[in-house]
Amino acid sequence: MYSIYEKIGISEPVYRYGEEVLQTLSERFREIDLTAEYNQLKVIHAMQKNHVSEACLYPSTGYGYNDIGRDTLEKVYADTFGTEDALVRPLIACGTHALGIALAGNLRPGDELLSPVGKPYDTLEEVIGIRPSRGSLAEYGVSWNQVDLLPDDSFDYPGIEEALRRPRLKMVTIQRSKGYQTRRTLSVARIGELIRFIRERRPDVICMVDNCYGEFVETTEPSEVGADLIVGSLIKNPGGGLAPVGGYIAGKKEYVENAAYRMTTPGLGREVGPSLGLNASFYQGFFLAPTITASALKGAVFAANLYERLGFPVVPDGSESRHDIIQAVTLGSPEGVIAFCKGIQAAAPVDSYVSPEPWPMPGYDSDVIMAAGAFVQGSSIELSADGPIRPPYAVYFQGGLTWPHARLGILMSLQKLCEAGLVKLS
Repeated sequence: MYSIYEKIGISEPVYRYGEEVLQTLSERFREIDLTAEYNQLKVIHAMQKNHVSEACLYPSTGYGYNDIGRDTLEKVYADTFGTEDALVRPLIACGTHALGIALAGNLRPGDELLSPVGKPYDTLEEVIGIRPSRGSLAEYGVSWNQVDLLPDDSFDYPGIEEALRRPRLKMVTIQRSKGYQTRRTLSVARIGELIRFIRERRPDVICMVDNCYGEFVETTEPSEVGADLIVGSLIKNPGGGLAPVGGYIAGKKEYVENAAYRMTTPGLGREVGPSLGLNASFYQGFFLAPTITASALKGAVFAANLYERLGFPVVPDGSESRHDIIQAVTLGSPEGVIAFCKGIQAAAPVDSYVSPEPWPMPGYDSDVIMAAGAFVQGSSIELSADGPIRPPYAVYFQGGLTWPHARLGILMSLQKLCEAGLVKLS
């Protein structure tokens, strides 16, 4: 087996080290496969219940009226995630766009938005208006409040209780994944615990969960533990690597409808919006999503154990349960982050010869490096790594449509760190 890795550029010490780590992971991988099997059957059941047919795969154009495939797919998402309703559209450009639609559709001037889990992901700062931006919620009179997690990543319940007393509070947003932070991802159980706490004190408040990177990692979703809305991107887990664009908003019918009128325009809502020949990719991607997510999870667990043994701080650590596909590795220097990302790029099937460099990406407050030789631009379910060039100099690895590709990416990241003199294998 080593001979093919050698052709791709993996040295024998790196390969052998990876093999040693892999030998310890058989039970973890079995657990991941069992979760994937459960979720696969959930998706199949939802497709069968809603009578997915060949006609559902046909395209629509123009206004998209009477698109049976689009409308049926939204029922499949709703049933899989245990919600009343769902929007699943190519009109939604990315996860940030989906979150922006859900927020703007359900908030009005004078309302307040609260995060009880601290700072939101960088690109949402301009949506909310934490960083001034044209068309932000702040410009429309929506105020923002946040309660940071405690140093041990637990919820600050006294602080949250005080924030819930504010009379203008209309909506709570809970970010499941860590973003560009080194905190732990929230499990579905912990999200449910937080929502129950909120409901006991403010049953009138809308609870929304940013579910990006978390779909199909566990056997339940936040919508099954009390979330009114869950939101995500189709070029992450639920698109299964086949969706070339799109996002979803699933939850209570009223709140999904409100989002639909923001997605298009008042008076039209969900009735317009063609599928443009993407239905087949959306259906098949969702069908594959549980096993694709399992491949990405195996890569994340492998990365955690490999880098933890080398002494690098990793979140989650090598033995913790997983609640999203992202693996954070703190490398401690800009050079480390850049070398890691160059390794991921070098392992890609597309643009492997390109060398990624940090640059001032729109929506971020520092230079960011991104590595992804993907079939779909920016697809985080494909093998990728990225991170801001700022202390503590952590890199965020995710994706891998197949476990062998994820494995290669991690080995190549270590190879580049060795070549840069940042890691020495004994």
